[in-house]
Amino acid sequence: MAAMSVIGIDFGNESCYVAVAKAGGIETITNDYSLRGTPSCVAFSPKNRILGVAAKNQMVTNMKNTVFGFKRLLGRKFLDPHVQKELKHFPFKVEQRPDGGIGIRVNYLGEDNVFTPEQITAMLLTKLKDSATIALQTQVNDCVISVPSYFTNAERNALLDAAAIAGLNVLRLMNETTATALAYGIYKQDLPAPEEKPRNVVFVDFGHSSLQVAACAFNKGKLKVLATSSDPFCGGRDIDMALAEYFCQDFMTRLKLDARKNQRAFLRLLQEVEKLKKQMSANSTRLPLNIECFMEERDVSGEMQRTQMEQLSAETFIKIERALKGILHNAKLRPEEISSVEIVGGSTRIPAVKGLIENVFGKQASTTLNQDEAVSRGCALQCAMLSPAVRVREFNVTDVQPYAVRLAWDAARGEDGDMEVFSPFHAAPFSKMLTFYRKEPFSVRAYYTDQVPYTDNFIGQWHIREVQPTAEGESQKVKLKVRVNIHGIITVASASLVEKKQQDPSQNESVEMENSNEAQGNQEAPMETNGGQEQQQQNGPENQEDDDKKDKSKDKSKKVLVKTIELPIEAQTHGLPQHDLNSYLEQEGKMQAQDRQEKERADARNALEEYVYELRGKLSEGEVLHDFVAEDQRHRLVSQLDSLEQWLYDEGEDQNRQVYSEKLSELRTEGEPIKQRRLEFELRPGALDDFALAIQLTNKAVDLFSEVFDNIEYRSGDAKYAHLSEADIGKVGEACKNALSWLEGARQALAQAPRHQPPPHTTHQIRQERQVSTEGLDTRETREREKDSTRFFDS
Repeated sequence: MAAMSVIGIDFGNESCYVAVAKAGGIETITNDYSLRGTPSCVAFSPKNRILGVAAKNQMVTNMKNTVFGFKRLLGRKFLDPHVQKELKHFPFKVEQRPDGGIGIRVNYLGEDNVFTPEQITAMLLTKLKDSATIALQTQVNDCVISVPSYFTNAERNALLDAAAIAGLNVLRLMNETTATALAYGIYKQDLPAPEEKPRNVVFVDFGHSSLQVAACAFNKGKLKVLATSSDPFCGGRDIDMALAEYFCQDFMTRLKLDARKNQRAFLRLLQEVEKLKKQMSANSTRLPLNIECFMEERDVSGEMQRTQMEQLSAETFIKIERALKGILHNAKLRPEEISSVEIVGGSTRIPAVKGLIENVFGKQASTTLNQDEAVSRGCALQCAMLSPAVRVREFNVTDVQPYAVRLAWDAARGEDGDMEVFSPFHAAPFSKMLTFYRKEPFSVRAYYTDQVPYTDNFIGQWHIREVQPTAEGESQKVKLKVRVNIHGIITVASASLVEKKQQDPSQNESVEMENSNEAQGNQEAPMETNGGQEQQQQNGPENQEDDDKKDKSKDKSKKVLVKTIELPIEAQTHGLPQHDLNSYLEQEGKMQAQDRQEKERADARNALEEYVYELRGKLSEGEVLHDFVAEDQRHRLVSQLDSLEQWLYDEGEDQNRQVYSEKLSELRTEGEPIKQRRLEFELRPGALDDFALAIQLTNKAVDLFSEVFDNIEYRSGDAKYAHLSEADIGKVGEACKNALSWLEGARQALAQAPRHQPPPHTTHQIRQERQVSTEGLDTRETREREKDSTRFFDS
């Protein structure tokens, strides 16, 4: 059932959602706690990894080994100022790796381990993949994962590496606002026709740690992202921090308690103010905050109301307003040209945010979409579109690449070459062809020219190899395809050498003719560069085509043959080297095996514990098994169960699976016969009654057939009785007498037998005896014959 494995993952900083495309539409998958959202938390213990809900539940007690907020560390270096700013939010240890990357130090299996943010992300993705596999009852591989629209090449590559470690095949990294727009547009039946003026909709996604805004133009079956605006450092958690700081100051002034010096207390305070913030979104009255045993074994309390929260978070609201106004500027739209403003993300529930939207756009925020699940649903839809296994309504999605990208190349003739290949908010995915003239291998370097939320504007460097001069020692024509791919990653996709040879018509044509129209599909017309200088960006292709025509007209007896040779490219870009990726894959496999082993061990321990409690409970006075075991055996068994319980919470707390399984098997050898005796006791009356009924019916049939045999006319007229003789009926009658005698003896023996001993006759034996006794005349046949005989006598 390949169609079932089409999933979309909303990878959030605080929590994740997984949606699946099914025949009936899009469905959000629940996890092992029956929740739709899975916290973005990974914890470590001396025995295993703890992922998702379970990790968040033990965060306060195991905070140094519970990792969260790692989405914001992906693809970054330790000394990155943004990383240094994030570190103040973390109670766990983050350090610099030898390569300058980020290392997260935790205690796992009783030892210090250092993991990269990519590895931690892969662990969470593994959990999401397992939840989907269990829910769908089929293997999951293909997926679409959401990313913030402001993510750079480095961050996107890091997320792809994490997905590879988790064994997921990512069909697309999809911008979160674009996924939201797709979830909105695909079900809209009233969109304008393709030739009409599009409907402009703004999507505001204000989440836990970032704000994204996108302006989209919709036509029937088509969505085009016009522009985006974002603030990667403005989220709901900034409001939480402002409230926490206020209460820290309040507790210090009133109670002389400094929560900032106690990480556990501060973490609990953050959890409580988040709840308070949610309550204030729905309630404008003064609300209390109470935390028991906060620190130094003291309880704390405080209060706040919505207006106070808005004053404390004024800086955050200024940032939100700036981003909202930014979308109007970037998309070149006026508020009256916008049809509606759709909101998603948990923090958009704050009334002040809705108020800002109304001020900037002149219209109320609309909540058409599920604020928590819209992104995952859009990703699932995109995955279904990209998968051949599912049929989905045609819907064209054109995304944008938010930053200006320039390309620089090696100096030639003493000059540097540099040009903008993608302008801000350029359509994506998209390819552009660049033409160079070179005699030797050369390099090109891509970098962002806009200010990006990343320390380094470097995108990558590509070394084009195996370029040689012509036989005459002149430059060769080299074409580079520069691409923003489906993941939003800038790359030099290919390089090719274009060789032109003149040949007589009589010679064999073994190579392709050059297609003069180099711009195909969604590629723009090629741009030529020569000797490191930009040349003929607009007119280059046409001029070259004219030159080719002139050459052809000069000598019509010659044909220009074009031979294209693919050139090898050596890339130096962001992302993990292959050997590191392989090493992390292997490590992830070992950790998964360890998790499975620990689960099996815990399951075996739980099974033993459950059996101990169940058996002891049923053996006590007045319970179901009390009468089915001899008194001395019961005392001994209860004593054994008490000892086992004590052992389980003492030295048996941490044994391997085999020890628990052996003890359970040993216990079952005593417990199961007792349970079996009780089960026998319950089932036997039914088996005895069935046997008695079969004898009664057979006896009745024998009596009736005896009368039938006296009526020769009836017997001869019905062929189905022809095979019966009086001797047969006599045998059946005799068998009935013997069966009745055995049954009465069995009833008597069973009535006298003590319940705590094996019964003289089991249910199985009674059923066997019935089968043997009545095989001379099948009971169903007996009933049919009885009916026939009755009809005969009635007539």
